[in-house]
Amino acid sequence: MVEVQERKGRRGGGRAARVAARAAALPDDVRPIRPGMEGGTLKVLSEAQILQIHHAALEALETIGLADAPQSGIDIMVAAGAILGEDGRLRYPRALVEDMLAKANRNVTLPGRDPRFDLNLGGTKVHYGTAGAAVNVVEVETNSYRHSTSQDLYDAARITQVLDNVHFFQRPMVCRDIADNLEMDLNSIYACVAGTQKHIGMSFSDPSHVAPCMEMIHVLAGGEDAWRARPFISNTNCFVVPPMKFATESCETMEHCIRAGMPILLLSAGMAGATAPSTIAGAVVQATAECLAGLVYVNAMAPGHPAVFGTWPFGLDLRTGAMSVGSGEQALLSAACAQMHQFYGVPGGAAGGASDAKMPDMQAGWEQMCSNVMTGLSGLNMVYEAAGMHASLLGFCLESLILSDDLIGQAQRCVRGIEVNDETMALDQMAEVCLGGPGHYLGTDKTLALMQSDFVYPTLGNRMSPKEWEEAEKPDLIANATARKNEILAQGACQIDPALDSAVRDRWPIYFK
Repeated sequence: MVEVQERKGRRGGGRAARVAARAAALPDDVRPIRPGMEGGTLKVLSEAQILQIHHAALEALETIGLADAPQSGIDIMVAAGAILGEDGRLRYPRALVEDMLAKANRNVTLPGRDPRFDLNLGGTKVHYGTAGAAVNVVEVETNSYRHSTSQDLYDAARITQVLDNVHFFQRPMVCRDIADNLEMDLNSIYACVAGTQKHIGMSFSDPSHVAPCMEMIHVLAGGEDAWRARPFISNTNCFVVPPMKFATESCETMEHCIRAGMPILLLSAGMAGATAPSTIAGAVVQATAECLAGLVYVNAMAPGHPAVFGTWPFGLDLRTGAMSVGSGEQALLSAACAQMHQFYGVPGGAAGGASDAKMPDMQAGWEQMCSNVMTGLSGLNMVYEAAGMHASLLGFCLESLILSDDLIGQAQRCVRGIEVNDETMALDQMAEVCLGGPGHYLGTDKTLALMQSDFVYPTLGNRMSPKEWEEAEKPDLIANATARKNEILAQGACQIDPALDSAVRDRWPIYFK
């Protein structure tokens, strides 16, 4: 009996050591998943269907065109070859669109403040991150919602900094504790930059705010030259108001940002059945046409300026008119858009991973995983709103952000796919195990060697047996996420040098601590 107990103790100690080893951070060359893995194995559109959508988008631009461009935009695009009709709409000959596509930047890298977090958007490389403009924060402990604040935004950025599988931080919520819009924009920028060194996405509430915000950004970058060398913030720009109208003030903001050297996310966010056609194909056609017009705009103004082709058509529940960002239709919309980006050979982004569920529950899990997996497999370069977003974009949840790190990890393992070669087909292992061997693969050298490099293990996801779960006092997923949130926020330091932080707070009114 003593001998058995000793063996059990040794086995338990070995298991504990293996668990600890798996919990430790892996070097990059061993990690089974990493930012920028190649997707593109999922094809929801055939080549013929892609061409149909392409030609329909060109026809829409040539015959329908877009209204409400600012005069500066009209001047830029007409000089390049767009045609201004008597009805005030700009129309785009096919040759113009093709010429501007030829000038578009196809090898965009979005820098982080730390080069470790640079995002190379070539080909079908996939990156997951946050996004949105949620006006509420989800409080899981009280099962309620409250207005989002600048402190919440800073906390979300600090959490994102330590999450391996959330690769960029586009502002996911609005600072509703700040009444002045310029102060809100300044605080939004600083909360994001102070919280994470990953690439940041940011919008501006008024074109006149770009210049004063760039003053702060230059200070944070170490000067204008340093900023232009590594622009670590993108302008998330809703340059159109679907269907087929420019958003005048947003276009003016975009022009200011281009002159300031800021990369642009050309965001078209039509609602299928409301502000976009109700069919999936029609919604993709309209979004494609609108973003092609955006590419003409950008490249007519500054050829080769870094821009992301942001087709973001959203699903709609036609019974109620409510958004359905967690639906299968949404996953198909975004996966189809990824194929259009690849057809044009330009960096692209779309929505994936958001949920209509109000809390991080089972509904949220299936909705978030559905579109995160499909967009990843389709090779979408930038999967926006992939973490933390609830209530059809109205609520952001810090616990869900943390849980999304596990969820996106599993999605990335799907993106990585299956390696088939002489080694992975494992005939030598089969022979070793079956012909005089132990009759199983547990503990073999090959199995142990692949434990870290081929398998993704959840941080908070629970794989215990019911007995182990009972013995561990029935750990609760959401409670553990809350504990992890509190741990990160207690340890997560400001990502700005203290002297610079003090200088920023002396010069600008910063609301969060």
